[in-house]
Amino acid sequence: MPATVYYDKDADSGLIADKTVAILGYGSQGHAHALNLKDSGVDVIVGLREGSASKAKAEAAGLRVLPTGEAVREADIVMVLLPDTEQKKVYEADIAPNLVDGNSLAFAHGFNIHFDQIKPAAGVDVWMIAPKGPGHLVRRTYEEGGGVPCLVAIENDATGKAKQTARRSKKRPRPTSSVSRLCCAAGSSNSFATATRRSSRPATSPSPRISRRCTR
Repeated sequence: MPATVYYDKDADSGLIADKTVAILGYGSQGHAHALNLKDSGVDVIVGLREGSASKAKAEAAGLRVLPTGEAVREADIVMVLLPDTEQKKVYEADIAPNLVDGNSLAFAHGFNIHFDQIKPAAGVDVWMIAPKGPGHLVRRTYEEGGGVPCLVAIENDATGKAKQTARRSKKRPRPTSSVSRLCCAAGSSNSFATATRRSSRPATSPSPRISRRCTR
């Protein structure tokens, strides 16, 4: 099926202009998402576990760092960029207790949603924005004034604005976001699964081996 391609003109930057975004994790994708959003004027928090070695790096880059639960509690949009094998535990301990209806819970890979390892509340938007490239490329192309293609998938559209919000979550100059039409069918678990398969290697069961393999 042909893809629907969205560009900067198709997105409303006002949807996140007054929102706070929590980036959970500061690895390959985490540092790129956080810095790109910060440089685009978005209010960004980095959420890290206590004692994380990444705290000093994030703070040196001018980012505000909080413990994971506190970051989620302050945020309107929560982007989970932790290894797949850690997400369920962190979700249950630090994310779920601090989410409220109307928040967005976002991922760069759909493993834990597709295999029901994480089951967000019905009042929360759930979506995926999956850059087609490693974090250093996402960051470099932003600094060069461009962007990498991304896949978008919507699992739950509680607010009616999930897809629009997702399209702005990777804010950058002159972005080129390649979005599959199947992946944008709001509220469809099949659409989320399709984007999951396209954003990584195929996964057929929630085994630890596959989870590690699919981790971004």
